[in-house]
Amino acid sequence: MTAAEAPAVAETAPRPSQRPGWWARLRRNHLAVLGLAILAAIVLTAVAAPILPLPDPNATDLPARLAAPFTPGHLLGADQLGRDMLSRIVWGTRVSLAVGAAAALAAALVGSLIGIVAGFYGRWVDTVLMRAIDMLMAFPYLLLALAIVAALGPGLLNALFAISIVNVPFFARSVRGVTLGLVRRDYVDAARLGGQGDLSILTGEILPNLLPVIVITLSTTLGWMILETAGLSFLGLGAQPPQADLGSMLGEARSLVLVAPHVALIPGLVILLLVIGINLVGDGIRDLLDPRLRSGGLVRPGAATEVAPDAGSLAGDPPDPAALLSVRNLSTHFLLGGERYKAADDVSFDLAPGECLGIVGESGSGKSVTALSILGLVPTPPGRIVKGHIRYRGRDLLCLPLSELQELRGNRIACIFQDPLGTLNPLMTVGEQIAETIRRHQGKGRADAMARAIELMDRVRIPDAAGRAASYPHELSGGQRQRIGIAMALANDPDIIIADEPTTALDVTIQAEVLDLLRDLRRERDTALLFITHDFGVVSDLCDRVMVMYAGRVVETGPVAEVLRDPRHPYTRRLLSCVPVLGRPERALDAIPGLPPAVNRLPRGCHFADRCDRVIDRCRAADVELDPLAPGRASRCIRAREA
Repeated sequence: MTAAEAPAVAETAPRPSQRPGWWARLRRNHLAVLGLAILAAIVLTAVAAPILPLPDPNATDLPARLAAPFTPGHLLGADQLGRDMLSRIVWGTRVSLAVGAAAALAAALVGSLIGIVAGFYGRWVDTVLMRAIDMLMAFPYLLLALAIVAALGPGLLNALFAISIVNVPFFARSVRGVTLGLVRRDYVDAARLGGQGDLSILTGEILPNLLPVIVITLSTTLGWMILETAGLSFLGLGAQPPQADLGSMLGEARSLVLVAPHVALIPGLVILLLVIGINLVGDGIRDLLDPRLRSGGLVRPGAATEVAPDAGSLAGDPPDPAALLSVRNLSTHFLLGGERYKAADDVSFDLAPGECLGIVGESGSGKSVTALSILGLVPTPPGRIVKGHIRYRGRDLLCLPLSELQELRGNRIACIFQDPLGTLNPLMTVGEQIAETIRRHQGKGRADAMARAIELMDRVRIPDAAGRAASYPHELSGGQRQRIGIAMALANDPDIIIADEPTTALDVTIQAEVLDLLRDLRRERDTALLFITHDFGVVSDLCDRVMVMYAGRVVETGPVAEVLRDPRHPYTRRLLSCVPVLGRPERALDAIPGLPPAVNRLPRGCHFADRCDRVIDRCRAADVELDPLAPGRASRCIRAREA
């Protein structure tokens, strides 16, 4: 191995992941940490009750009855029988926690089982189980709990049983709703295709996906169950003398509020702190279990991508004043824990009115991140624009107030997203979703906006557009949903359309029609098109210029005809070698060996060096700049001029 290669090997050596762990993520939720501290203090004190130097909670001391707090021998005072309040509070909290937790676990177990079985099997099983749940929910739950305890007799065990029963419907309904969505997923069909039985699918496919829902429901209802238990004890139906819990202590002290308010105030305050702590921790657990929040902090993505304060000052190349859209030195990074992922790094290009620029590259090369950065749609956290200028008609989009940026989104600059099922609202009809953006930016009435929406649906070749306008996304095929996304992008006659693989889900005939539509749009309205695709056939047919990206960087750019005829970067050449040529079945498809580098551990020098068949020592010695070969033509390769 040469000296020049040694740093590259060291740079790409595997390192342990720096993705933040559960505690690091939880610490960013300050309210959850506060709730955890409150709950931990209360629970640890209650658990340690047998070993704490506390008097007998049931021992009476009549001379000390109703003693005020901080009385010698009674730190929190004494009750009407002279019993030590601190000891009774600690032991009563222990009982309330045990009963509340047991009731919550019982309700979660029974309710979740009912919900899973009803949602999974459906038909008559679902009908029978859900009608039984509906009968329970038909009664006010607190009155039902009172009726159960009244029938069984007062006591903690009966109160636990009653609270568990009245909370079963909440778990059953929540779990059933999620299960109904899971049983229709493709991975469940794949498990059936693999020969798995119902029990195996329930335990191996459905239950792991339901656990977050069950845990979240349990953590958020535990505090409410403790309150319900305290309420029953307050009415004399729960804990019976001499045993006490927080609710019974409140019940005994209700007649002493004016004489000795501390006797009722202290257990009430403990209940308040306990329920607040449980609810705050429940919110924190909910956020920890949300996979969308694991990649960054526990902060929801903002309305626009965060921009570093000095981003503009770090950009070097001046923008083209004649371009409709001018991007200079754009760098969008993802900050995860101690790692920096350079998803798009030092990207520059211009887009003229009526021009189509194609962006190609393997998955993960930074194409979509570059496109989403233009309108600030990269989620923060963890995304951040650390450098660059993005100018539309001379206005720097990175410096615009959010209100002005929102006026441009979907209006002057529109997007066609890659996954139409994920971007269409499942609870709105497709016609209403198209009309919504028309009303937002054009101020039209509902009827006029819907008429325009139907016109657009007909333009993108949706059969029976007027009838289909009342359909929901799940009622359309994948190709039809993609065409709805295209219609939404065309709704306000934008100046620029950012199309992220818009023809992926379409068959070849509809793809040709959509490409003709985009081509007509460019010709009629001089609309510029930023087209992201893997298909070089589409690039050669539609685009004027092409930009090839690899590992977050532009490695080659130029007119389509020149790049396809004479690629100057080895990566472009190898990509073209992977494309089958019609009429030449003898031509071998030359796959690119290896995998792209991780963008948080990029090798020194040329990022493509480890996969390149023309690599030399100088390729790994230093960073390779984008070399301008001719007007409008550039390549990030030190041997580009030798090609």
